[in-house]
Amino acid sequence: MTVTAASPALLHGVGDRALTWLDEHREHFRLTPEDFASNGAVVERLKPIGELALNMHVLFREGVAGSRQKARAGQLLDFTWRELLDGGNVLARLQHDEPLSPVPLEVYATFHELGHRHPGLESALEVCRYTSTWTALEMMPNRRLGVLNAERKLGLPPSSDFDQAVARTWLGQLPEPWTVQLHIAYDLTHTVFHLTNWGENPEHIPPAIAEYLTRFLPAWMDDWADLEHWDLLGELLVVDACLPRPTLDAELWERYAAAQSATGAMPIQRAMPQGDPARVFDLVHHPTLVAAFASAMATSRAMSAVG
Repeated sequence: MTVTAASPALLHGVGDRALTWLDEHREHFRLTPEDFASNGAVVERLKPIGELALNMHVLFREGVAGSRQKARAGQLLDFTWRELLDGGNVLARLQHDEPLSPVPLEVYATFHELGHRHPGLESALEVCRYTSTWTALEMMPNRRLGVLNAERKLGLPPSSDFDQAVARTWLGQLPEPWTVQLHIAYDLTHTVFHLTNWGENPEHIPPAIAEYLTRFLPAWMDDWADLEHWDLLGELLVVDACLPRPTLDAELWERYAAAQSATGAMPIQRAMPQGDPARVFDLVHHPTLVAAFASAMATSRAMSAVG
């Protein structure tokens, strides 16, 4: 069956609307004094902040932002580093309190790529990496890939073997495709993200994995689209954009775009939640960040095909 690719205009529009919503709701990313009472709360609040920075970095990297988008993305990055992270001091504080947590490393890696520096944090990270515990920490295989990728961004020696880490992931073992459930699907998307450095190097997907995904990803995308799980569908659309021959399926992208609210926010599943703005933000910021990421990657691949 021939699949028609989505138009660059459709793909770009999803990201433009998502970026508008993220910019208009930037204050909801801010940590509160209550958050600082618990390191666990800080870690939870850092995750969306790191994802916001990563998305803006991808938007610049792929070169698909118009002048208005570039200005917004640049302002958001500056806001994230300067105000949300206090120039990296928030990460340094967490590193001091939780010296073996990989979270400061993973969040800082994106800003380091963008030219930001916090020497105190870098020194503290270096000390932690000298311990045997750093390599012995138990974590999901795809999370280990994330740590290794962050180390690479910072120019640090890898704490373990990358290829061995890939082989330990679910996707690296090419299991039965019909066993994919929600958590497995999220795990495999992140394996691809770390393999490719968030879409920068699609050619880094091993050929056997690329062939496996080419064969089975369309069925997975159809399934999650039928379930109207827009958050996971968005991540799978990114995976598609990372393949040697992405489908950029127009029908799926049209369904995905239709699920996006008029404000630019993307619901997790089915329709947009209602209620307190802070609660709604907590529910939809991730799928909206994913929409911006998927749009940047797919638009870049579509424009490459046109060129």
